[in-house]
Amino acid sequence: MTAASANFSDWMKHVQSMMEDALAAFLPSPATVPNRLHEAMRYAVLDGGKRIRPLLVFAAGDLFDADTKTLQRAAAAVEMIHAYSLVHDDMPCMDDDALRRGKPTVHVKYDEATALLVGDALQSQAFIVLAEGIEEQNNSAARRVSMLALLAQASGSAGMCGGQAIDLASVGLALSLGELERMHQLKTGALLRASVLLGGLAGKALSAAEMAALDAYSAAIGLAFQVVDDVLDATADSATLGKTAGKDAADNKPTYVSILGLEESKTLAEKLRNDAHHALMPFGEKARRLREIADLIVQRKA
Repeated sequence: MTAASANFSDWMKHVQSMMEDALAAFLPSPATVPNRLHEAMRYAVLDGGKRIRPLLVFAAGDLFDADTKTLQRAAAAVEMIHAYSLVHDDMPCMDDDALRRGKPTVHVKYDEATALLVGDALQSQAFIVLAEGIEEQNNSAARRVSMLALLAQASGSAGMCGGQAIDLASVGLALSLGELERMHQLKTGALLRASVLLGGLAGKALSAAEMAALDAYSAAIGLAFQVVDDVLDATADSATLGKTAGKDAADNKPTYVSILGLEESKTLAEKLRNDAHHALMPFGEKARRLREIADLIVQRKA
C-alpha cells in the first residue's frame, strides 16, 4: 500500500498493523530465558498505543522512497525507546501511575524491579534492532551509524532523559513559557524529531536544506504534541485517555494550560500545526502524510 493509493485512515491502520507484526518479531520470545522479563517487555510494547513515532518514520520515509524493511527497523527502534520511557515514567519513583494505554502499568502488572529491567532491556533492544539492519539493506553503513547516533542522542541526557530530569525537578515551580518549552523540546520533541529524521535517513543522506525543513516541522509537532497532551489532561477523562486524567494538576506540575490557560493553549496548538504545514512546503505533495500527522496530533481527542 503506497502513500498515494490510500486515504490517511487506511494508510495509518496499515502502518500500525505492519508495525505490530514487526515489533512482535523484533522483541525476544517469551519462551526464551529469562521468560518473565521477555513476557513483560512484550506486554509493555505490544497491543497498545497510537504508534505516532512509527507513523512519522514511514511518512518521512515516503519523501525519499525509503525501503520498507529499513523503515520497519527504524520505526521499531524508536517505538521501543518510547515504550521504555513510558515504563520508567510510570514507576513510583517517577510519576507513579497505575494506568497506561488502558491497562495496568508494567510495575503494577509485574513488579517494580521487573519494570526497571524492562525499560533497560527495551533500550538495548532498540539499538540491536537498528544495528542488525546495517548489512541487510542497501543503505550505507555510515548512514546507519548516523541513525544510531541520532537515536542515542535523542534518548539521552541531551534529549528525552534530560527533559524528564527537568520535569521532575520542576514540580511545584513556576516555570516561564520559555523554560517549559525547552523542557518539552527535550522530553517529547527530541524523540519525535528522531522519528522524522530516521525516516528520512532510511532513504538517503539528507541535504542541509532538507534537514532544516524536517527540523522545523519536527520542532512544531513536538511542541504541539505536548500542548495538546496538557489540554487533554485538563479536559478528558481517564477512560478516554487510557491513563490517569488530571494527574499533572494533582502533582503540581507546570503545563501549558497552567501557564497560558486552556483557550490560549488551544490557539497555540493550532499555530504550531500551521507552522508544521509551512515547514513542509519545499517537499510539495510528497509530504502529504507528514501534514496529515500534524493534523492528527493537534486534533486528536486522546
